Amino acid sequence: MSDEKLVGIVLVSHSAEVAASVAALAKGLAGGATAVPVAPAGGAEGGGLGTSAELISAAAASVDRGAGVAVLADLGSAVLTVKALLAEGDELPDGARLVDAPFVEGAVAAVVTAGTGADLDAVEAAAADAYTYRKV
Repeated sequence: MSDEKLVGIVLVSHSAEVAASVAALAKGLAGGATAVPVAPAGGAEGGGLGTSAELISAAAASVDRGAGVAVLADLGSAVLTVKALLAEGDELPDGARLVDAPFVEGAVAAVVTAGTGADLDAVEAAAADAYTYRKV
C-alpha cells in the first residue's frame, strides 16, 4: 500500500527521547506498518524537557499525506500546546486531530491501524480503545 494514502501519526512528549522511543516501539511492534508516517515531536526547541509548538507543527507537516494526522500527547502542557495549535487553525495540516488515548498503547494501536489503510476516524478509535486494555 502506498504511504500517500496513510494517516500520519505525531507523538508529542515532554522528552525528545521518550517521543522517539515510543515512535520506534510503535513502528517495530506494528510489523508490516513500516510505511506509516510517524514523527516524534519531543522536548523543547534546542533540547531539554518541555514542548515546542514549532516542533509539533514541523512533525505534523512531515507526516501529512492528505489522509489526516493523528496527534497523541503524553501530559498536560503537551496536550495544551496541541490544542492551541489546533485552535490557531493554520498551524497544523487540515485533518489533524488530537487523539485522546494512552500514549504508548495508543501509539501502537494507531500505527497498526493506520498500516491497514484505515481512515483517521478508525485510527482515532483504535488508539482511544487502548484505554480498555487490561493488564490484570
